[in-house]
Amino acid sequence: MRVALLSYRSKPHCGGQGVYVRHLSRELVALGHEVEVFSGQPYPELDEGVRLTKVPSLDLYREPDPFRIPRPREFRDRVDVEEFLTMCTAGFPEPKTFSTRVARLLRSRVDDFDVVHDNQVLGRGMLEIERMGLPLITTVHHPITFDRRIDLAAAPTLRKRLALRRWYGFLRMQGTVARAARRILTPSESSRRDIARDFGVDPARMQVIRLGVDDVFEPPAAPRVPGRILAMASADAPMKGISTLLEAFAKLRTEREVELVLVTRPQPGGRTEQLIDSLGVGGSVRFVHGVSDAELVGIMGSAEVACVPSLYEGFSLPTAELMACATPLVVSRAGAIPEVVGPDGECAELVTPGDVGELEAALVRLLDDPALRERMGAAGRARAQALFSWRAVAEATAAAYADVIADHHSTDDSHTEDRERTPRADR
Repeated sequence: MRVALLSYRSKPHCGGQGVYVRHLSRELVALGHEVEVFSGQPYPELDEGVRLTKVPSLDLYREPDPFRIPRPREFRDRVDVEEFLTMCTAGFPEPKTFSTRVARLLRSRVDDFDVVHDNQVLGRGMLEIERMGLPLITTVHHPITFDRRIDLAAAPTLRKRLALRRWYGFLRMQGTVARAARRILTPSESSRRDIARDFGVDPARMQVIRLGVDDVFEPPAAPRVPGRILAMASADAPMKGISTLLEAFAKLRTEREVELVLVTRPQPGGRTEQLIDSLGVGGSVRFVHGVSDAELVGIMGSAEVACVPSLYEGFSLPTAELMACATPLVVSRAGAIPEVVGPDGECAELVTPGDVGELEAALVRLLDDPALRERMGAAGRARAQALFSWRAVAEATAAAYADVIADHHSTDDSHTEDRERTPRADR
């Protein structure tokens, strides 16, 4: 099959979209399919055999100058103007403007592809792609409605809440596009339930396909660093639960020698940096970002304990990757995380999201029990190897492509028959 894989941003080493695009495209090519990725900035890192077509935006949120003001010569057309004006009015334009741009590109390439795969763009341009005659399948990792609820609950002022409501205005569009989707792939039963409830999508049109873990994630050869706790967060946002972990860590720090490594890029002067300063733990917290896969594996394998304190996750790929590294885990009982680690506590200590005392107690149990850490790490490694394979993801996704293509042609044929059977007024 000839596949067009669409992703409005594809950050290579953190955030689910870029990781998903890279590994799925590689394995689809290994199965004999042709894959061309269409992506906005940041562009993905892709493996040999996968083509990349860049769909440049104004890149208004790039580091280190997010919410930047473009120079006049950067504006190419009305879509760029729309993107900038939406940002200026506190909205988030990228899903809509990317979908417009990529639909324009595909309009002249309808015959080049057998199927189009939308990686959670859910912009109005996706509806146009279906009308062009291209079968469309959609991945929704989780409905961003959860991000909105958690951010609104954490907003300190009415002004901030109003700004957040404007920022998340794109969700109305995403719900409309999701309800029109022919087939939705999602990585967990938890996400499937949430998409059905928040977006109003018929569960019968959704299919759960778990994510995979790359083979580079493996147990460390070197000894783990005593007292090192690791956490990963693709964004400096309340949903990732980092504030809960920092408060628990500050309590631990008063009693023992521990350090915290956060794999994230904090916003300068943002909530995470402010909380670290107020808790007085700046000398014991280290940030890591922009690392290669090999460096990330080394960091994951260096920790005695890892923590996933999120208030919600649609899957939590870092949890599965840490399991593959045999790193003992303390995780929140939130979203799909219990599906990833299993319900019996064999692979991780599960705690109530946002409960500082419970999180601290679980970290203490693991830090004080080397045998428990060894058993938990081995069990996590075994579960990751048994359940999370990118080759299996690609095989299941290719089968879903074939179903969508057949359904698309069947629908087109039935519409053709209906038109032929309808009497014309002039007959």
